[in-house]
Amino acid sequence: MSAIRPRKNEEKANAVQELRPDYPLDLLLRYANLARSTFFYHLHGKDKTRDDNASLCAQILAIKQQNPHYGYRRVTKQLGEGINHKRVQRLIQVMGLQVKGKRQRKYYSYRGEVGNIAPNHLQRDFHATVPHQKWLTDITEFKVKGDKLYFSPILDCYNNELIAYQCSRHPDGRLVKQMVLQAIARLAEGDSPILHSDQGIQYQMASYQQLLAEHNIVQSMSRKGNCLDNAAMESFFGRMKVECFYGKTFDSIEELESVIKEYVRYYNEERIQLKLNGLSPVQYRIQSLK
Repeated sequence: MSAIRPRKNEEKANAVQELRPDYPLDLLLRYANLARSTFFYHLHGKDKTRDDNASLCAQILAIKQQNPHYGYRRVTKQLGEGINHKRVQRLIQVMGLQVKGKRQRKYYSYRGEVGNIAPNHLQRDFHATVPHQKWLTDITEFKVKGDKLYFSPILDCYNNELIAYQCSRHPDGRLVKQMVLQAIARLAEGDSPILHSDQGIQYQMASYQQLLAEHNIVQSMSRKGNCLDNAAMESFFGRMKVECFYGKTFDSIEELESVIKEYVRYYNEERIQLKLNGLSPVQYRIQSLK
């Protein structure tokens, strides 16, 4: 029912008409603060435009129900050619289906220079021409009823796919090493990716740096305190928390871990990205191999 809070009577009538199969008309009219006479006046006027908008609203609603975190650009992409993105944006606003974000304090793992600081080989160039050319990593923190969970993924810049990840209650060296080992299993002979991170203490550890060197992985680090040097990773964390964490209630860390696991699958296999020509990361990778 939260889908309708439009501002204009005509737009209210469209939204009410679209939701009539699922809810009693009197309830919809009361919720929309719309008189019955006004509703039927708008319903029977300008039939062609109204029918078009009603049909489009139905398609938008179906897409948003399956992918509630899609913004108007992704919804427009799903609708196909011939639909103006501004019209889609307006109808999404009319139906109250906008994606809302929320800010949270970032987890920082920097504890000073306790080991070797790698050069910034990436230099904010996140474009990759082949898989396993440039990888990004970082750690983000989730809080559930006083407990904390740390999520550490590796993102491939080629198709934004999460090729490895680990969750732990402790943001320690074991967390990042297990993640790297998972990613190493996907490398082919001759692969030598750049792995970019911040200057967190986990990435300065000698055992971590040795693991990278043994597998021909080139370590790269952001400048101290400069989140833009790893902007693509920061952007992913922001989207992830909006889509699977903010506004939701979890009873335990284990429940959150299960949600994260499913989100990673959804993100990799189903969530379309405009920069990938409307494909998901896995779809894009498979298509590129054909």
